Amino acid sequence: MKKTILVGVLQCLVLVLFAAEPAGYYNSAEGKSGETLRQALFSKIKDHYNVGYDGLYNVYPTSDVTADGKVWDMYSTCTWTHGQKKCGKYQYQTVCDCYNREHSVPQSWFSKASPMVSDAFHVYPTDGKVNGQRSNYEYGECSGGTSLGGKALGRLGESTLSGYTSYGTVFEPDDEYKGDFARTYFYMATRYADKCSSWGYTFGKDVSGLTYYGVALFMKWHRQDPVSQKEKNRNDAVYTKQNNRNPFIDYPDLAEHIWGSKKNEAWYSSQSPVENITLPLFEISPNPAKDYITISSETTSKIGYRIFDLSGKTMLSGETQVGAPVAINSLNNGIYLIMVDIDERTQLQKFIVNK
Repeated sequence: MKKTILVGVLQCLVLVLFAAEPAGYYNSAEGKSGETLRQALFSKIKDHYNVGYDGLYNVYPTSDVTADGKVWDMYSTCTWTHGQKKCGKYQYQTVCDCYNREHSVPQSWFSKASPMVSDAFHVYPTDGKVNGQRSNYEYGECSGGTSLGGKALGRLGESTLSGYTSYGTVFEPDDEYKGDFARTYFYMATRYADKCSSWGYTFGKDVSGLTYYGVALFMKWHRQDPVSQKEKNRNDAVYTKQNNRNPFIDYPDLAEHIWGSKKNEAWYSSQSPVENITLPLFEISPNPAKDYITISSETTSKIGYRIFDLSGKTMLSGETQVGAPVAINSLNNGIYLIMVDIDERTQLQKFIVNK
């Protein structure tokens, strides 16, 4: 038992050494294009740590969190506190009854197999009722589809995507999150390059793990809805748990070099748009810390902060001024994650308490 606990602790220590992409992370993908590029990325991100299905709820407090600390749901505007009103065996009746774990790539497509069933990069916390409406339908566009109304987002209806109107019933997410789901599917087509070709009508052997339908739909959404700060924060947070990243959030133009207009052109990180690079919004000092930390930033505004342990439990939260001491004397020795809200932007970093 002691050995098992020690191994678990060591795994956690390894996974939180970085909260952002380390230098050279994508070196093996440099100079490649098309299928060769996808395979290089597959080799880089394929051996991730499996958090387990129950462990997903420990990921969400840092990966899917609004500025006020609530669950960030891409299927509704409902408000939940992390860990409360989870659906479980409770049968939801209406929108906002409870939230659960939505497999954006339906788990029936891969027979609930591991590690896909618990890969946090595609399993999101969402409203249970809307999740049920989506069921295991493909994502798509359905002008005139049916919405559950109220605080529900998305709609269900017959495909109206140009050239693919015969694809039957599809679920269309809210415009704000279409790019998020597109990059999720790019990740899944890459992380599971050796498994995904038989999943639904979206994945296949037409173009590097996707069908022509999948390429048409998700490249459209990818271009229309650029990477948001929410996605960058989520990428960093999941990385601390799984020890792999979504390359299409770090470098969105990778999709063009695999499925898009540049699939015959070599990709180089140095040629990627500068705006895709996330710069630190703040610094923590001292680190390691003992009784207090200070948060440094260029902003002069008040900043909000939340400190989590490695299970995702909120340990401390509040507001402070830049440079003012934040007491952490109640924390035990260990590694913690701090999420800071600055000027309507949120970023996650790790720090160590060593007394």
